[in-house]
Amino acid sequence: MTRTFSSRFADLLGIRYPIVQEGLGPYKTVRLAAAVSEAGGLGTVSMPGMTDPDGPKVLRGYIEECCALTDRPFAVNVPVGKDSTGTVLPFSAAYVGAVVDAVRDPEIARRLRMITTSAGAPGVVRDLIAGSGLIHAHKVGGTRQAVRAQADGVDVIVASGYEAGGHTHSRPVHTMVLGPSVCAAVDVPVVLAGGIHDGAGVAAALALGADAVALGTRFVASHDNTDWHPAYAQKIIDTAEGDDVVFAAVYGPSRALNTPALAELAVLEETLDVAALTAWKDDRLIRGQRDGEMEAGILPAGNVSGAITDLIHVAEFVPALVEEAIAVLEGLAGRVRATTEERNP
Repeated sequence: MTRTFSSRFADLLGIRYPIVQEGLGPYKTVRLAAAVSEAGGLGTVSMPGMTDPDGPKVLRGYIEECCALTDRPFAVNVPVGKDSTGTVLPFSAAYVGAVVDAVRDPEIARRLRMITTSAGAPGVVRDLIAGSGLIHAHKVGGTRQAVRAQADGVDVIVASGYEAGGHTHSRPVHTMVLGPSVCAAVDVPVVLAGGIHDGAGVAAALALGADAVALGTRFVASHDNTDWHPAYAQKIIDTAEGDDVVFAAVYGPSRALNTPALAELAVLEETLDVAALTAWKDDRLIRGQRDGEMEAGILPAGNVSGAITDLIHVAEFVPALVEEAIAVLEGLAGRVRATTEERNP
């Protein structure tokens, strides 16, 4: 018999295990997303780059490809933001619009169940998502952001600690602090992310009040992440503790493995305008993910990279992760004991 946890998030999505594969990218994560969903978790299809003029069309292709690989629920991740006038950024609106348009197809809507927004406040795209039938999750790095996102009408909060790979937060709050604070402040289900890679981490997240967990770097280092170059996964395995760095990215700080590309970026930040710099970053991210350029590429990865030593098979890993977490919780329960109060004479 397969065991799992009681989870509002899993019930809401109709999935077996409250295990989410984080949004990654900007290169495609279709096969990885399908593998995680097939294993009973929730896979996430990542959007293409921010500067791709055909991005919404490409994303629709990713969604259709994922539907062909799994009949189980999956999600799409879209960073959102607004310009100085308060208008939603054109690429954010276009990508969200592509996701909303996709679920007008009943066959797609049966599988594509959730959109995760991140970076900016969800209110800038909430009107686009409301009424689409999509569950709206929003990623935050602070408790005030979580409260505001709930007030904006989102269905799920993803609380992402500073340890997480990719875009992180200008005001660092680590997972162990962020998790219980957010869980106490909101009523909607909370998915906890940042630094989780094994059953003990899942058990800890549940103890902090989370309804589910999200893993990014751990799933990158897998046999199922076949859309990406295998050198990327090997780079994570070879990374020592503390070899990740935080650098200035598009929306703010981002965490990645330390490569020569980041030194090159620091120089270019003094000469390129925002548009050119964004295009350069997109190119270097894709060159790392798709082409395996470990020197010239930008390689987003979490603080947890130093703890990852092997490649996983997703179909085995997801249920084993949950079983390991259950064993940890049962073991902790066994350590509870009664004591006899001792009085000083």
